[in-house]
Amino acid sequence: MAQPTNWLPRGVGGGGSMFYPTINPANDNEFYVTCDMSQLFHSTDFGSSYTQVPFTKLQTGNISTYEFTNNNNVAYCIANDGNINYAVRTMDGGNTWAAVPGNPLDGEDVYSFKADYNNPGRVIIGYYDALYISNDYGASFTLIRNAATGSGLAVGGVFFDGNNIYIGTNDGIIYSSNGGTSFSILATTGMPASQTIFSFAGAKVGGTTRFFCVAADVADVYNGIFPWEYYGFAKAVYSLDAGANVWTAKNTGINFSTDFVMYVGMAKNDINTVYLGGSDDNTGGNLVMKTSNAGTGWSKVFLTSNNQNIKTGWSGQGGDRGWGYGESCFGITVAPNNANKVLFGDYGFVHKTSDGGSNWQQAYVNAADEHPANAPTPPKQYYRSIGLENTTCWQVHWQDANNMFAAYSDINGSRSVNAGVSWSFDFTGHTVNSMYRIAKHISNSTMFAATSGIHDMYQSTRLQDNPLDNTDAGGKIIYSTNNGAAWNVLHLFNHPVFWVATDPGNANRMYASVIHYAAGAGQGGIWMTNDLNNLAASSWTKLANPPRTEGHPASIVVLNDGKMICTYSGRRNSGGTFTASSGVFIYDPVGNSWTDVSDAGMQYWTKDIIIDPNDALQNTWYVCVFSGWGGAPNGKGGLYKTTNRGASWTKLTGTQFDRVTSITFNPALQTQAYLTTETQGLWISNNMNAATPSWSLVTAYPFRQPERVFFNPFNLNEIWVSSFGNGMKMGLISGVLPVNLISFNGNRYTATTQLHWITANQGTGDKFEVQRSFNGSQFTSIATVKGSTASQYDFTDSIIAPVLYYRLKLVAGNGNSTYSNILVFKDGMQNDIRLVNNPVTNDQIAIKITAATTGKLQLLLTDISGKKIMVKDITVTQGSTLLNIPLPANTARGIYTLQAVGMDQEKTFRVVY
Repeated sequence: MAQPTNWLPRGVGGGGSMFYPTINPANDNEFYVTCDMSQLFHSTDFGSSYTQVPFTKLQTGNISTYEFTNNNNVAYCIANDGNINYAVRTMDGGNTWAAVPGNPLDGEDVYSFKADYNNPGRVIIGYYDALYISNDYGASFTLIRNAATGSGLAVGGVFFDGNNIYIGTNDGIIYSSNGGTSFSILATTGMPASQTIFSFAGAKVGGTTRFFCVAADVADVYNGIFPWEYYGFAKAVYSLDAGANVWTAKNTGINFSTDFVMYVGMAKNDINTVYLGGSDDNTGGNLVMKTSNAGTGWSKVFLTSNNQNIKTGWSGQGGDRGWGYGESCFGITVAPNNANKVLFGDYGFVHKTSDGGSNWQQAYVNAADEHPANAPTPPKQYYRSIGLENTTCWQVHWQDANNMFAAYSDINGSRSVNAGVSWSFDFTGHTVNSMYRIAKHISNSTMFAATSGIHDMYQSTRLQDNPLDNTDAGGKIIYSTNNGAAWNVLHLFNHPVFWVATDPGNANRMYASVIHYAAGAGQGGIWMTNDLNNLAASSWTKLANPPRTEGHPASIVVLNDGKMICTYSGRRNSGGTFTASSGVFIYDPVGNSWTDVSDAGMQYWTKDIIIDPNDALQNTWYVCVFSGWGGAPNGKGGLYKTTNRGASWTKLTGTQFDRVTSITFNPALQTQAYLTTETQGLWISNNMNAATPSWSLVTAYPFRQPERVFFNPFNLNEIWVSSFGNGMKMGLISGVLPVNLISFNGNRYTATTQLHWITANQGTGDKFEVQRSFNGSQFTSIATVKGSTASQYDFTDSIIAPVLYYRLKLVAGNGNSTYSNILVFKDGMQNDIRLVNNPVTNDQIAIKITAATTGKLQLLLTDISGKKIMVKDITVTQGSTLLNIPLPANTARGIYTLQAVGMDQEKTFRVVY
């Protein structure tokens, strides 16, 4: 099987911090914007869509800016490898990036790196307390200046004008008139000695070169201030014309007690139009101010009240998140040659204007999904990604072929009802920062999820007792009985819950990983319930702590024989040292006993455990491990394998991988597996049956830290990857499983079960095995239905039993296979809703309804963007009814989603018209 060559972004768009966009002076539709999760996003259509630079070429951080030059082959940036910020360049149009060869302070963090657009060889590099210049593309550097104080040398901006170079810093304007051969502090007046430059921009028209700056108290300015340190920071805005060299206050219209400006931006060719970016204390959201008269007066132009002049995505007044989520402009960027085009990033999004701030537009979701200005943002709408995915996703979960739920940090989670095409916050009852793991009941459709108010769990910053031991009101298990549309509390632990796992042989048993050390006396460990059927009334018991552990449990798997295996992840003490409290443990519920089966390499920072799907006896396990630091934990990372339930282990990856998170086998080709790492990207092996599997980088996957890989159980052509900071991506493999199951449902009449399924793309070589179970875990094939050119199939089973379970095994002509959702029936008539015609003909949808009693049903038809097309409330009588629902006049041809809610049912169908 070939690996995917293209990965499509999926999700709601945005949600994570975006920093300092830069616009190409030669093409004001092109810009780059950086993310603190290492991505460098690139747009060539002014924020209508994005790609991202592959991590193998360039990784950035929250101080990085992409520096254009007039040579298309030459650009500069600050790279971040997870440890240090350093200056890099490309000399071949971005195909390769490398550290500048003449880096003057190698090993020290770079704080600023600016390029002269019109002189591609000229760059200025800033360290904490020193500035250097290069005129030979970074091959060599000359010292400009050392910092005057211990606050460092903070660069607020650089203005290049031929041989004139102006650098705005907290030491003043550093000036050169000879192309950087020499520099001096420009003598200026007008600004009090108690204030200094923080942000600096300039422009030139004719003989006038004009600068603006945001000034703050000298004592408050230091090198490395972040954009969220805005509160009460700025004290004044000044302008200065070169030659006169007098700073003049330009504060009319600014109330510095509530208008927390941080950044100034100008086009290089407009000395009168200036923008300020920051945070508005009156609204708690972004602040953008503008002057068109060189600072004589300022006015607010980003008008968040009722979204007055802003076309919104899911964030806005009235939306899924208010303006307080973005909070403050992380820079303000003006196109160098067009003062009407402005961008800014913030805590979650990118926003843009093309008309000088008269009108603004979101730049993080599909424009067709956005909402009009001067109106509240409607919540719980559906959005399609345009590539700006910058939030951590932990898991992708399928309820059926159409209903999906994704577990996220920071944005809680997201839901799709159309097989992952669009996503939404269309749910209630879950508002906690992070959802880490979703599990499904073994015999019904109930979902369970582990949540916490603490994000980034078991990353290097989330291993110590603070904050993990703090009371966590979000530390709970929640559940949903309607595909994630509504969540309820199952059990509140008040400590982070990281994982939940059901017992395949016991429908009432579930385990949870709860995090809490508290000096060895905490509530952290594995918890268990044996009355899951009682849902919110279920009782939970903490199991005894396994040997060596210190309250940091991670992944859980329950074996078919009832034994539970789990990993404990890393813990660092108050001094930052890893404790030997991690590993792999087996719990036997019969004897209520634990066995430590950890390899020595697992004792410091273990991640996921996975059962080999090729081993029917479940004796073969894979365990993923991170290396720590500081002696004993060093060099432990990699993939470990046991074939005897932990009696002995083999490290399969040598020193190739330093930190491995998870492994996933391809269910259609079980010699193939995908491996996720912390910073080395996504890897694939096609010989997992070998003693030492070989691994290749999945080169098309662009992000450095995938978390887990998930195959769509209803379409094995789709591979979904969650990530630490890059949301979800979906890759396509052709020819794995051509047949696509759209829906599988049925009903039961006393001794007769009627099954019905709808497919797409099936061929005459495909087949469907109908499988039945009496306990929900052991299935037997009872019939085989051959595929045909038809898209709808029916099967009847006549048998008497108190409870019956059914599923389909879909077998493609090439031998690959997968399974459908599981249907559960109890004796007696069961409520059922079935879509009869798909694709829809005669402009009406035919629905067959079986009702045990008379009841109400609501039908909601939406288009692919989530827009409501039709809503109908229907009274359904007892028995079987065939309804023909006319489509609204002028309904366009396309793909729609039909939701049917009522009669204790919630079903979603993908409708083709």
